[in-house]
Amino acid sequence: MTAALALAASLLWGVADYGGGTLTKRLPALTVVVTSQAAAFGLLLVGVLATGGLSDLSPRLWYAAAAGVIGPFALLAFYRALALGPMGVVSPLATVGVAVPVGVGLALGERPGLVQAAGIVVAVLGVVLAGGPQRGGAAIGREALLLTLGAALAFGAVLALVAHASSGGGLLLTLCVQRLCNTVVGVALLLRAARRQPLALGEARRSLLPLTAVGVADVAANGLYSAASHAGSVAVAAVLASLYPVVTALMARGLLGERLRRVQLVGAGLAVTGTLLLAAG
Repeated sequence: MTAALALAASLLWGVADYGGGTLTKRLPALTVVVTSQAAAFGLLLVGVLATGGLSDLSPRLWYAAAAGVIGPFALLAFYRALALGPMGVVSPLATVGVAVPVGVGLALGERPGLVQAAGIVVAVLGVVLAGGPQRGGAAIGREALLLTLGAALAFGAVLALVAHASSGGGLLLTLCVQRLCNTVVGVALLLRAARRQPLALGEARRSLLPLTAVGVADVAANGLYSAASHAGSVAVAAVLASLYPVVTALMARGLLGERLRRVQLVGAGLAVTGTLLLAAG
């Protein structure tokens, strides 16, 4: 059961990444982030009210609020990087953000084992190979690379904050608070951006269904991963759920016809491999 739930979470995360990146090609990234996260918050709020989750109020929810403030900036950078492409490189590189929770553990006195150390080295090597400028082919530009790495670090921080916020239980309320803050910060940024340029709100209304689907897929993936980690081995769940970039890359190759150089494919593969080693360690 653990394996099935974690793989389902990986599938949904991969689909959400592909959907968000594709929508950002024709909509402002900020519009995609705000709409999808607002839909996610609505779904989570219904779940919290239906299950009596408000009884899980805890001071640790401040960590969830912090994660919610960081989240929109991470998503903006990530969706922008996906729009600049290629998705088959950007999505795997974003998984190196798992190094942030590892760093938090080191600061708290933990020491990485041989597998984790190997994972860090492999992931960094993957970044170098996949992100190196190329002449011709589907190279990843410097802007996309910097956006991807910035998003990866922010995603890692969000993971660490949410894990701490939900350590005493109440995962559903933790995610709801996080998405609420995501939405509030996103709306504030949206109103500020509206002063400078049109936000393509008409196109956003026409794309409301896929935008909502991206947010719902993200929430469902979080729920499935949580269930997987409680149903069996947390390590197994983490490793299997970390395969979501493969889904995004395959969708980009199959649906968008992306073609990557061999060295970029190797780099992307190493980035994913390093992430799996870190999770397994």
